Formats: sequence, structure tokens, C-alpha cells
Amino acid sequence: MTDYALLCAQLRALTDGVSSRVTNLANASALLFWQMDRLNWAGFYWLEQDELILAPFQGKPACVRIPMGKGVCGTAVREDRTLRVENVHAFPGHIACDSASNSEIVVPIHQNGAVVGVLDIDSPFVGRFTPEDQTGLEAFVRTLEEIL
Repeated sequence: MTDYALLCAQLRALTDGVSSRVTNLANASALLFWQMDRLNWAGFYWLEQDELILAPFQGKPACVRIPMGKGVCGTAVREDRTLRVENVHAFPGHIACDSASNSEIVVPIHQNGAVVGVLDIDSPFVGRFTPEDQTGLEAFVRTLEEIL
């Protein structure tokens, strides 16, 4: 089981005194990828106009652009809510950047009350993400929002 309080503390330590968004997102994605089990991708997409653009991540090469409202990430932005998907193959309009991904969780990131990006985590295991993971990752994103 992942210790999300520890992950948030580690994120604060890694970003202390660092003002670069790219650097902080890169370390955040590495922290999640290496501290959580059974993942094949952990990273970020940043909102630019009406599409999400690939930002720092860990894992295989990924889709570069995701239109607003498309796939799990674009839907999470449009609806401004966390999406925890047990089986991505059952999600209407799922975008398969990596055919090995079977479950996904996406948490919107906010600045000044508006969605500016998402944390996106994929797993090759169906049903990998629990309600506890959702709560913990939402806390991780709130910590990241304070840092950014």
C-alpha cells in the first residue's frame, strides 16, 4: 500500500526552493513512478488553449496532444473531476497511447481556480486504482498545486 503522506512530504523536499515548473513536474512524475507499484506510466499533461500537451513523465513514449473532452484525460479536464477507470477498454473514446495500459486514474490540476493540467497514471492491471489511491493522489496534486 502506498504511503501518500510520505509521498507528499517527499514532493515538498524535492521541490523546496525550486521554481521551475518543468523540473518540479519531472521530479513529481519520477517520485510517483518509482514509489507506486504496478504502473507503466506516470506523468502530466498541461492545458494549452483547447488541448492537453504532453509534459514531464516516466514510462514509454506517449501521445503528444489530447483534445479537450477526448479520452480519460480530456474528459477529466472537461468535467473538472478525478476519473478512476477500472478498465480503460470499456471507457468510451479511450485513447490508447500504450496498448499495455488497462486501468487509469486522472486528477485535474488547478491554478487560480482553473484547470491547467492533469496528473495521469496508467497501469497494466485492470482495477489497479482504489478509492484510497484516488484520495491519496488528490492530496498529492493539492500539494503540487501549492508548490506550482
